[in-house]
Amino acid sequence: MTTKYPVYLNEAERQYLKQLVSSGKEHARKIRRANILLKTDQSEEGAQWSHAQIAAAFLVSEVTICEVRRCYAAGGLEAALQRKLPDRVYEHRLDGEQEAHLIALACGTPPDGYAVWSLRLLARQLVQLGHVDGISHETIRQVLKKRTQTVAQRNVVHCPQSQC
Repeated sequence: MTTKYPVYLNEAERQYLKQLVSSGKEHARKIRRANILLKTDQSEEGAQWSHAQIAAAFLVSEVTICEVRRCYAAGGLEAALQRKLPDRVYEHRLDGEQEAHLIALACGTPPDGYAVWSLRLLARQLVQLGHVDGISHETIRQVLKKRTQTVAQRNVVHCPQSQC
């Protein structure tokens, strides 16, 4: 069987993978990838299973098998077992001081003419007070959900489908 990314494990790698699988103390994804590497090993001592056999045995797609093989060929054993880090780093729109201002604003009384704080009203008020240059209501929702479950239950309007 010729494949684009052949896997030839040496004895030390094979023993490490067998120990990893038998211990059961790793993440399921890592154990599954170790099993895939063990069964796709094309060396003389390897199992040399086909993609179809591996897919049926471990309930994975052939794309997953090819991806594990590609990672092994490109970066070695640890690269094939470890989770890939995200390519993009997300910046937080609000720092701790700005979040504190938001929470204090949400805890306070709403402006005249409003019975309760809405997310859009909080966003507008933060901009008017000069705490931020611009912010979306969705960012406000995420910060309040993450930081203040109890404050959000009392002072912020939520959509009818969600329950506190």
